Amino acid sequence: MRILYGVVGEGMGHAIRSQVLLDRLVERHDVHVMVSNRAYELLQKKFAGVHRIWGLTMVYQDNEVQKRLTALENVAAALTGLPENIAAYFELMQKFDPEVVVSDFESWTYLYAKARGLPVIDIDNMQVINRCRHAPELLAGHEGPFQLAKAVVKSKLPFANHYVISTFFYPPVRKERTTLVPPILRPQILAARALVRRGSHLLVYQTSDTNRELPAMLEATGLECRVYGVRRELKEEVVEGRLRYRPFSEAGFIEDLATSLGVIAGGGFTLMGEAVYLRKPLLSVPLVGQFEQVLNALYLEKLGYGRHAKALTPQAVGAFVEAIPSCEAALAAYDQPGNDRTFEVVDGLLDRAAAGLL
Repeated sequence: MRILYGVVGEGMGHAIRSQVLLDRLVERHDVHVMVSNRAYELLQKKFAGVHRIWGLTMVYQDNEVQKRLTALENVAAALTGLPENIAAYFELMQKFDPEVVVSDFESWTYLYAKARGLPVIDIDNMQVINRCRHAPELLAGHEGPFQLAKAVVKSKLPFANHYVISTFFYPPVRKERTTLVPPILRPQILAARALVRRGSHLLVYQTSDTNRELPAMLEATGLECRVYGVRRELKEEVVEGRLRYRPFSEAGFIEDLATSLGVIAGGGFTLMGEAVYLRKPLLSVPLVGQFEQVLNALYLEKLGYGRHAKALTPQAVGAFVEAIPSCEAALAAYDQPGNDRTFEVVDGLLDRAAAGLL
């Protein structure tokens, strides 16, 4: 089949997930990819037929979405980005005649499909907010942000032919044409199962460098902490007491994850899904203003796989370290046979699309 694949470029999780699926799809189908922002840099290195388009971006400061700065940056970028998108689509229409659109929460390919009457398969983790039922007690205190996020997600890719939702938690599905699948994992994480052991260090991933109390609260755990993201300019490791600040290395990060005692990170779905797969307890501190991350963290704590904190504080870190044994017990029951279920679902949907049944 001729597949047009759209990837939203805000956050690298979408690109990482899409790369796994594209590895499989390009072996079986003729695929062109439309992608924006940083995700383009990742995907164009590996696949042919990758086209850059303009997409919305988010501005973060101090672990919070800055709404005003986000709006200003996107308005300015749209002045050049929108004409480029239109030109990209006219070029695509001349060279490629897709039969189906697969979108990872990406709107332009979706709109192209609707304009051409093509079937749309949405594959992402965001639609769980809208297409599943969440217990009131889970959402207690978060009702306003939940309703706002639900409205936003509902307006994104409405009336797609099918929604495939990647998730490590399984709330009841409330809408038809919806299938829940386990987290879509890159091959390096699947291979890391062989490296898993109960280590004595914490893996800490923090992208904000404004938390001046972070070193002291990590030192107070009495554990070795391998810290990524805080000092992004590093070229080699810097050791300060029990803290080991490390430059980013995919192989090094994954090994540190697989051999850790636990993880301290944000609320992003990709790392959370990887930690759950490798059965590593996680303390999640979601970005303020990102309800999808809050929902991930709420379910993480509900299932006993980790803990949720509104802010990274000494109390939150201490409570998490104490809870690690109970989290390990809960995670011991988690089982996921790689990406087999996802591949089965996606292959089946593409077969139905080819037969005109989707």
